[in-house]
Amino acid sequence: MLVLVSASLCCSFLTIGQAPPSLPLRHQLQVQHAGSLRAGRVALNLAPDKAPATFGVPEEIAQPLGLLFTLQFLLFIGVGAVIPTIPLYGKAIGLSSAVNGIVIGAPAVALLTLARPAGEFADRARKPAMLGGMALITFADIGTATAGSLAPLVAARLALGAGRCVSESGERGFLADLAGRAPLLRGKLLAGQQVAAALGIAIGAPLGGVVVETYGPRAAFLCVSAAAAVTFCGYLLLPETTGAVPSEAVERSEEESAGGWLGLLREPNWQGLALCEAATRFGYAAKIASVPVIAAAVLPGGAAGAGALLSAAGLSGLVGAPFGGWLTDRTGAPFTAVSAGVLSGVSLLLVPAALRMGALAGLPDGAAFAALVMLWSVGVAAQGPALQAIGQQLAPKGAEATSLALPRVSIAIRLNLRPQAAVLVAHDIRMPLCRRPQVTACP
Repeated sequence: MLVLVSASLCCSFLTIGQAPPSLPLRHQLQVQHAGSLRAGRVALNLAPDKAPATFGVPEEIAQPLGLLFTLQFLLFIGVGAVIPTIPLYGKAIGLSSAVNGIVIGAPAVALLTLARPAGEFADRARKPAMLGGMALITFADIGTATAGSLAPLVAARLALGAGRCVSESGERGFLADLAGRAPLLRGKLLAGQQVAAALGIAIGAPLGGVVVETYGPRAAFLCVSAAAAVTFCGYLLLPETTGAVPSEAVERSEEESAGGWLGLLREPNWQGLALCEAATRFGYAAKIASVPVIAAAVLPGGAAGAGALLSAAGLSGLVGAPFGGWLTDRTGAPFTAVSAGVLSGVSLLLVPAALRMGALAGLPDGAAFAALVMLWSVGVAAQGPALQAIGQQLAPKGAEATSLALPRVSIAIRLNLRPQAAVLVAHDIRMPLCRRPQVTACP
């Protein structure tokens, strides 16, 4: 499993460097950097003596950005609280494992179905999309907490996916607008959002465990609703970033993207970006399905050791994302995306060899395996800001949210297939990996 996933990762990462023969990707992005911003937006002068700055970010950008990151941090505390709860909740109301899979996959169906119309709506105005989506998330999680049977539960999860789709489209467009006003800091700004989300989940997950133990699994969804309600109120304070753009200009921008997604997918750069995003999520599936199985077999403590490794891998984003943002601003997004992708892919490729050679080298049980998993996590986190930066720079002006939803659709298509496929392949490789002297039984 790890070898197959890593091979797809390495191959797809290299496609991001492809471009039409007329102009290399690096030059295209440089031209877009220097191009005029969308009508109604003002490019900021980044010279420190001409514009006040907070942590090196112009004040006009720092204030809405700081509020956005704070609200995202609070929201993801709630999201972190509910991540381990959905399977438990399904069992609590008597759902089978198969039906529970349908419930878990329902938001992805809504994300896939509504991605393009939500993006087009967000391109006309960011705040209405952000506010409307967040309001829907609030009520959807209340519906999830109060559902007593399959039908209302699936309906609530579909509503959650719809809310996420609309809200995230607005958020992506909002962040693209702010990053477009400070292109030399694009990587730093994108990394900030990634760190806020990772830190929120890291704090929310243990808090969610306490809530579930004390009040039951339904209470965790109410925590998400509360966080979404606070985020909704905070979004009211954010400025609208699209400016006064005539609807004809937006429609023309959408037409200039050659009929939407199909036109974008004819371009090698967008093909490579979508493939990179999808391959990254396949690697994530390896962490969810394969890595815990192997970790429980080779690490001291079994399941407890596997849980500790996954927690540490999640926290590695707090290191990898800032580094990836800094490298993106210094060397460019394509170089960072390829370098981080190769690092993460090679790390997974080396796992089978590490499992077999670790004991011969006299290393502690699972030490080499754990180090490679951590290295992979850092590489994936570092690649995130670079891929987002490439998407923002390639997106047609006036259709940023619609274009940036394209890679997300490629992720949603694979969302329901990747864990099951990973589990099947992991089951096939589990027995050979467990034939090590230190392991007496396979989980």
